[in-house]
Amino acid sequence: MRNCCKILCSLIVLALLLVHGVTAENPYRYITWKITYGDIYPLGVKQQGILINGQFPGPQIDAVTNDNLIINVYNYLKEPFLISWNGIQQRRNSWQDGVYGTNCPILPGNNFTYVLQVKDQIGSYFYFPSFLFHKAAGGFGGIRIWSRPKIPVPFSPPAGDFTVLVGDWFKANHYVLRRTLESGHSLPSPDGLLINGRGWNGYTFTVDPGRTYRFRISNVGLTASINFRIQGHKMKLVEVEGSHTLQSTYDALDIHLGQSYSVLVTADQPAQDYYIVSSSRFTSPVLTTTSILHYSNSYRGVSGPVPGGPTTQIDWSLNQARSIRWNLTASGPRPNPQGSYHYGKINTSHTIILANSAPVINGKQRYAVNSVSYVPPDTPLKLADYFNIPGVFYLNSIPDNPTYSGAYLQTSVMAANFRDFVEIVFQNWEDTVQSWHIDGYSFFVVGMDGGQWTASSRARYNLRDAVARSSVQVYPKSWTAVYMALDNVGMWNIRSENWARQYLGQQLYLRVYSPANSWRDEAPIPKNALLCGRARGRHTRPLRH
Repeated sequence: MRNCCKILCSLIVLALLLVHGVTAENPYRYITWKITYGDIYPLGVKQQGILINGQFPGPQIDAVTNDNLIINVYNYLKEPFLISWNGIQQRRNSWQDGVYGTNCPILPGNNFTYVLQVKDQIGSYFYFPSFLFHKAAGGFGGIRIWSRPKIPVPFSPPAGDFTVLVGDWFKANHYVLRRTLESGHSLPSPDGLLINGRGWNGYTFTVDPGRTYRFRISNVGLTASINFRIQGHKMKLVEVEGSHTLQSTYDALDIHLGQSYSVLVTADQPAQDYYIVSSSRFTSPVLTTTSILHYSNSYRGVSGPVPGGPTTQIDWSLNQARSIRWNLTASGPRPNPQGSYHYGKINTSHTIILANSAPVINGKQRYAVNSVSYVPPDTPLKLADYFNIPGVFYLNSIPDNPTYSGAYLQTSVMAANFRDFVEIVFQNWEDTVQSWHIDGYSFFVVGMDGGQWTASSRARYNLRDAVARSSVQVYPKSWTAVYMALDNVGMWNIRSENWARQYLGQQLYLRVYSPANSWRDEAPIPKNALLCGRARGRHTRPLRH
């Protein structure tokens, strides 16, 4: 009888794990977050910020490859709230993506438990609030995914590991900015830049002389690309959003919206304090802020002028972007060289061209992709798809090539097939730098150049060691091309990382479909899934097997 009970209990636990799409053989990390408003002073002015467990920025998430993260989020705001995970791929599990196209928001006074597995991932990422322009109030934080102990890393263990969250900031509260956008106006220029939630010289990183440290730098801002540099020190690039890179050395790095970089910095200068500098790129005026690199044996503060950034614009940044390559001899999250995957030898099944624009629709400023400005539906797309709710969205409601016709409003969803290998070209005819992110995926950045992309542009592609990442920039009047294996079933957000553009329609959803209708391809709906809109009142009992 006792053995029968043990077997029954084991089966129940296994069933729960399958329903949540996690595996029992990997460790669990349990996290509880309380989301509240609180007073913050990032630029010396009192503001209402979004705190996580009383912190701004929010707590660091540390995990090891394949760990299961159980994150219980309590919403104590007066508005619905959602958290998304920038760069965390969530294999087979877009149910946990944390954007309104896949999840209902957490209502005030309620909670939701995210169940994520960082399957086959390493590297540097961040989380942020994705709903109601909350990103302008805080609620973001860093994510570090460490390699498993037996998987070699292509550099010696550093003496310390620092998270650096950099981004532009507005003194106006997020709901004021939101109303500005909703009234049909563009945002004003940001008021400043922050490093780890603080303004000028507000944050200090302490190092010991002669030792090497890892800095994980993420651009968590709303509108601006940034340039990052450390006075008197070189930076050796080692990782970009989960990909080990060739270890090139840089004096300064351009980091665009939504992007994350890891660099190694050796404290090899005379003992004193040095400026760590972030400045906005491609903006007028240029915004600058600093933090401090403090040598532990130093009694001398920072001195001299703040080091300036690049004096040239697009060419300097473009050449640097092309110099970032995949490290083909390094292992990834699995014990095999990254170069064993020959993406350049796979034939693409389809080419998608996405062109951004800034139209005025019904007298209001909007932003669009292929002339379609995205309108959020009354029910999350993932739920509408799962429950077969008609009228919420239509497949291929956005063309896969620019039409250059008049812009219009639509809940845009593009159909795609599981296991296809696609080429996506981001075409930018505007005078500003664009930044794009694809949830649920990393992709190979095979090419970028000025002018219009044509089929002949493929002759200049890097088909050997292009870096794999989840966010990419597109320079003014230029194009960027990526290759991507559609190996993750679900409803996935493709968006501008410029948050005003995203909020006013520069996004779409890619529905990656598998006809097998199997849990092997996609995790079942979680039992704790929040239901809203036309999905309210339905049962979350999994319908697939």
